[in-house]
Amino acid sequence: MRVLISSRIAFLLVVLVSCSELDEDTMELQLEYQPLQIGSFWEYHVEETMYFGESDLETSHYFYRDEITSDYRNDEGERVFFCQRWKSSDQQTWQQEKTFTYRISRGALLKTMDNQTFVSFVFPPVNDKSWNGNNYNSLQEDFYSMNLMEKYILGNWEFKSAAKVVQNEEDDLITFRDNRYEVFVKGVGLVESYYEVLTYCSRIDCLSQQIIDSGRFAHLKLINNG
Repeated sequence: MRVLISSRIAFLLVVLVSCSELDEDTMELQLEYQPLQIGSFWEYHVEETMYFGESDLETSHYFYRDEITSDYRNDEGERVFFCQRWKSSDQQTWQQEKTFTYRISRGALLKTMDNQTFVSFVFPPVNDKSWNGNNYNSLQEDFYSMNLMEKYILGNWEFKSAAKVVQNEEDDLITFRDNRYEVFVKGVGLVESYYEVLTYCSRIDCLSQQIIDSGRFAHLKLINNG
């Protein structure tokens, strides 16, 4: 009887170790499109335009540096990565901008920034896959879709195995425009983020003329990583 119990215990230990190894292997596969290791960094050139009213806008150019600085295990056993963002006008002097987190949960890459959690990416990457990017927050449903590309050119970069996550692609040409997407590259991570959410003047004298009344445009492009 003791021999039988010992055999069962040994079997259970083997199964638990195997499952643990499988989980870690699965985790690594999931992180291929957004590698997360302490010390990993990404630098972006950012072009931003803020619209405050008709003919009232402000455009700026600056740089972001995102770096994974630490991690921990949450109550569900998920690994949570802290990403520190710095901002600079010249890539020489950097100021702390904010901290956000990444984590893998139920086959999805979750990004928590400014107290809101978004489903940035889902695994495994499949063409035309769709999901609710606001599944983990209280905002209204916002369905993203995925397009896989064998090659993606960004400036002087030529990447292979890229996935474009289209968050929204809508413009009624009368009242608003909402174009947002992010591009992830296998082995690199986020290489581009495009955000253009605008409202058009809706007065009778300017209706359908696509005169921007308010909104924000921001375009991040990778320039360095390691």
